[in-house]
Amino acid sequence: MPRERSMSGTIPSMETAHDDLKDNTIIIVFGASGDLAKKKTLPALFGLFRQNFLPKDTKIVGYARTKMDKADFDKRATGYIKNPDDNPEISNAIDAFKQTLSYVAGGYEDGESFIKLNEHLEEIESRYQSKECNRIFYLALPPSVFIPVSQNIKEHCYVTKGGVNRIIIEKPFGKDLDSARHLLGSVKQWWTEDETFRIDHYLGKEMVKNLLVLRFANIALGAAWDKNHISNVQITFKEPFGTEGRGGYFDEFGIIRDVLQNHLLQVLTILTMERPVSFAAEDIRDEKVKVLRSIPPIEKEDTLLGQYVSANGKPGYLDDDTVPPNSICPTFAATTLWIHNPRWEGVPFILKAGKALNEAKVEVRIQFKDVTQGIFKDIARNELVIRIQPSEAVYMKLNTKTPGLYTRAIPTEMDLTYKRRFTEAKIPEAYESLILDALRGDHSNFVRHDELDYAWKIFTPILHWVDGQNGPRPKPAPYPYGSRGPKELEEYIRKRGYRRADDAYFWPVTNMASL
Repeated sequence: MPRERSMSGTIPSMETAHDDLKDNTIIIVFGASGDLAKKKTLPALFGLFRQNFLPKDTKIVGYARTKMDKADFDKRATGYIKNPDDNPEISNAIDAFKQTLSYVAGGYEDGESFIKLNEHLEEIESRYQSKECNRIFYLALPPSVFIPVSQNIKEHCYVTKGGVNRIIIEKPFGKDLDSARHLLGSVKQWWTEDETFRIDHYLGKEMVKNLLVLRFANIALGAAWDKNHISNVQITFKEPFGTEGRGGYFDEFGIIRDVLQNHLLQVLTILTMERPVSFAAEDIRDEKVKVLRSIPPIEKEDTLLGQYVSANGKPGYLDDDTVPPNSICPTFAATTLWIHNPRWEGVPFILKAGKALNEAKVEVRIQFKDVTQGIFKDIARNELVIRIQPSEAVYMKLNTKTPGLYTRAIPTEMDLTYKRRFTEAKIPEAYESLILDALRGDHSNFVRHDELDYAWKIFTPILHWVDGQNGPRPKPAPYPYGSRGPKELEEYIRKRGYRRADDAYFWPVTNMASL
């Protein structure tokens, strides 16, 4: 990739050592008839295709139980591709993309179906000029079939002469420590760690990737990045909608498994890890694991659970026909993690996630300690806020003098809103970024086996408590659809050190929906 220039000179490339894109590649999407493939995987592949980031002569093969012909699959594969105003350039790209597609119907547990799939792949490869062929297997599937699919691919569809084989696995990776170990251990019987790419799409988000640069390329930030200066950290995930007919799936996993144990914990590790010796995948992942090893299992006393109820004309969780009657599955959770190492000892890291809240937002909020008492009293704390989505931004809340003849401090902000600052930039979709990394063989933004093991150790005790495995299940606090969460949340974060600024203050960009 070419190096970028700035006014100050040449900025070194952050690209890690990895294989170049390999020609003669087939990408096989398992679960091609499902929502994940339709809404995320296939549109991401189109995005890479349109920008010429796929290897030369790449072919994409859909595989699922659903019987359909190529025309049906083409329609399904391109149905979620956005084409504003019927842009002819995008329309032409969609037509060209369809030429790369084909489809095979088959089961997930019988070898005969995979033999049939392999015959289709060999037919495609017979038209390649080179004898070297490469296969990327993307499992957009529920974990219940990970093991048989992984085994059948290895036994019937694995390229043995030249080329590479890679398997991409979607979360959830189990439901607790034991189930995760069984699942991952079984997959490892057939696939090496180097061939396996465990995807957590939050690691592909632009602002999560930016954390490494913000932290380690700015000495001004690095100097205050520890327990001596930071009071508390909140990592927040908000959705403004409920389960909307997907209550059956959600009720099985809950908000902690769905968001906290993977997405938010991954953000936390990047936010708190020590500086890696290089951008190589293993150097980065080694530092993330060190953080996870320093976090003890979560305590019940550090956890707040909630479940949304009907309000503002919107139905409650239990009003969803797909939710089991009288379910006490939490749709909101706040929990506090503590990192026992010299940099972070005593700093609470509050992870919050919920559905049916007042806005759509994912952000990191780092609140610094109070200034020394003296000439300033009761002044607002500094905060560094990293908005991951939507309206990607970084802003720092500072105190400054009001203009005029009086000396009075007021809170304001230094604001880097991406859509305002980088007007021509296109922020890639997370799945585009991660699929491209997998094609290159770069594991930096994928989850390593031991990362998952330590992550489950942290969360499994609290999950077993929520599931009622060690006694009665806790009843979540009700909160109205469209609210900030349970009323107990304010006291919860206050007890863990967060001090809310004057209610009159707001960050202007949050109200600028046009950005």
